[in-house]
Amino acid sequence: MPRLKVVLMGSGALACPLLEGILREGKDELAGVVTQPDRAAGRGLRCAPCELKRLAESRGLPVWTPERAGDPSFVAQMAERAPDVIVVACFGQFLKEDLLAVPRLGTVNVHPSLLPKYRGASPIQWALANGERETGVSVLYVTPKMDAGDVLAQERMAIGPEETAATLEPKLAAKGADLLGRVLDGFREGRTQGVPQAESEATFARKLTKEDGRVDWRRPADEIRNRWRGFSPWPGAYAFLPGGELLKIHGMTVEAGREGAAPGEVIEAKGEGPVVAAGEGAVRLTAVQPAGKKVMPGAAFLCGHRLAAGMKLE
Repeated sequence: MPRLKVVLMGSGALACPLLEGILREGKDELAGVVTQPDRAAGRGLRCAPCELKRLAESRGLPVWTPERAGDPSFVAQMAERAPDVIVVACFGQFLKEDLLAVPRLGTVNVHPSLLPKYRGASPIQWALANGERETGVSVLYVTPKMDAGDVLAQERMAIGPEETAATLEPKLAAKGADLLGRVLDGFREGRTQGVPQAESEATFARKLTKEDGRVDWRRPADEIRNRWRGFSPWPGAYAFLPGGELLKIHGMTVEAGREGAAPGEVIEAKGEGPVVAAGEGAVRLTAVQPAGKKVMPGAAFLCGHRLAAGMKLE
């Protein structure tokens, strides 16, 4: 069975297991990796390579870091490599038709959702935030329209009630690596037929912003908790204490509310953490981080802060 020449394009944590999977299987040639240029990060704002670039370099693979994947010079470089397949995972740029036309068998995307649901930049986060009980991974052809190509393979996964974006992403990444392996097997065997997506069922998972992490106490308690699950670790969940001090929230449970309590009102300031009224029900803050402090249990926070029933969080 002929070996395929594969180029991997990605930047997020989802791409690293794909690289490892291709090398581990040894069935195909990984001809190189394309990722984002080094970006300033950390307190010193020093330029640092992304996780995928570090991994690729440690494996001795060629790495390209174009500012724009659509630049003619980069497209020419890819054409010189003559890949059979380009694999994309969380690359963060739209790919134009001239680049998509380079690989002999096409460009495929490993996307962590059950397409056509949750097309876009943050499918894992929004599936959790919306309270979905099931998600999965899709491998699809890349087309000029975002995440709209024919689906080559798809696999489902249940979402546990305690799952967060931080715990769910690596599970989907591992599943994506296995699914990609099966798709590449199909390419080598001449099976490349995809299934069109139902456009009427498409939903969009927009990119998150810092403001998405601010708790809206008018929402129902279970919705507040789902958004915290989806937005962990970034942008996280946060609110403001009386007086305006920032309070990051690292853990919460859904509790019974109290009739007449206004959204954001502290209805209990004892036990395992403060209980705060929501639009429906309430949430107990079981792990928090006051400004300038480390993460602490909700009970420890109450010991050191004068938070009392009747006060309000914004």
